[in-house]
Amino acid sequence: MKKRLLLVFVLGFCAAGLAAQNFAVAPALRQHVAALCDEEMEGRKAGEAGEMLAAQYLYQALSDAGVLMLTDSLGQDFAISGPDGEIRSRNVVGIVQGLDPQLRGEYIVVGARYDHLGTHTLTVDGEPVVQLYPGADCNASGVAVLVELARMVAQYHGLFRRSILFVGFGAGERGMAGSWYFVNRAFEQISMVKAMVDLQSLGRSGEGHPFSFFSQLGPVDLNYLLDKTREQPVVLSPGRVKDSPVSSDYLPFYERGIPVFLFTTGPAREHRTIKDMPRLLDYAGMESVCNYLYHFLLVLAGQDTISSADDDASGQTRRAERVFAPSDCDVRPQFFHSDEKHFLQSWVYKYLKYPAYAIHNNIQGQVLVSFIVEKDGSVTNVTVEQGIDDGLDEEAVRVISVSPKWIPGRIKGEKVRTRIVLPVEFRLSSKWDIGLKK
Repeated sequence: MKKRLLLVFVLGFCAAGLAAQNFAVAPALRQHVAALCDEEMEGRKAGEAGEMLAAQYLYQALSDAGVLMLTDSLGQDFAISGPDGEIRSRNVVGIVQGLDPQLRGEYIVVGARYDHLGTHTLTVDGEPVVQLYPGADCNASGVAVLVELARMVAQYHGLFRRSILFVGFGAGERGMAGSWYFVNRAFEQISMVKAMVDLQSLGRSGEGHPFSFFSQLGPVDLNYLLDKTREQPVVLSPGRVKDSPVSSDYLPFYERGIPVFLFTTGPAREHRTIKDMPRLLDYAGMESVCNYLYHFLLVLAGQDTISSADDDASGQTRRAERVFAPSDCDVRPQFFHSDEKHFLQSWVYKYLKYPAYAIHNNIQGQVLVSFIVEKDGSVTNVTVEQGIDDGLDEEAVRVISVSPKWIPGRIKGEKVRTRIVLPVEFRLSSKWDIGLKK
């Protein structure tokens, strides 16, 4: 009994000490961004030498931060086929193992893409001039936060019940290839990933660039997570946005039914231009972001259960036949021999009815709907993942629920159940106004 009381006292003392801890990481963040934007990195274009140098830098930085690396310094490589032939990229993966013996086999992934656009050569007065895309905010800022967040977690690893995976995704600019590869090919225990935190463009805090987050969840109590995090010693809290402000690496995780959280300060005017320079970043703001994310992870990793979209209300995983993402399929599901865009245009928007009250009240927006294309082509499990209004949500579900049969997806020639997620847009135009007046 004395030993147990002592353990509780020590952990309590550590937590109390942590509450007063100020993680002063702004200088380190500045150093990481400068290194990743150095001319030697050549803009970190996927498949080129600069991207490999960035991967090696990230590996060493995470290792120095106390993270147990699961890949070597060259990362876990993969190939991408494109119009210019095959290129090779790599993911860099490390882990801080959780303390709880019953939960340490569950994982929270914290990820950031580290590649960018590379260089572009212009001809000026007959001479070649090389322009460098440094990508300071996009996404050296996210990688810098990833490293310092990993350092915080590793330093206080005894407070984390679940294991935290820190992943630098390669080839993010090539259709999120790195995150897709991690989810669908590289990480065999993907079913044990309970949440994914995506770090993208976190360097432009302040007026016009508020710290914000976008989430897509299974039955996760978001209000609890946010309220408990605000109780921690944080100096800022993110605002929630309904639509993802940037295209990022959370999507392959979400397609697998894993709850995802995208944190960002949003794309700045210099985003994806040669002017996205390290000097423009707000390193004090990035430090505050790091501190918030550390405490958010602490709360998330400490929950008794984290249910994903594949879990029922009691948190027990269903024993139903596996549902695949479209990206898993050798042949994606098809609607009358065409794709999801054709389904929206030829079926959903053709039969969608805009409720009169919503027109009167100027209610507009995007309803995110998921559904399963069964092996026989029928559409089941139509669910609103993110709604805007009860009436509009119900109308989106109604139209998709009465869809004609699809051609089911196939893997190795076998029909499979496939989960599709689509945005249904409700936008007012003069067409609706004229119809209402009549």
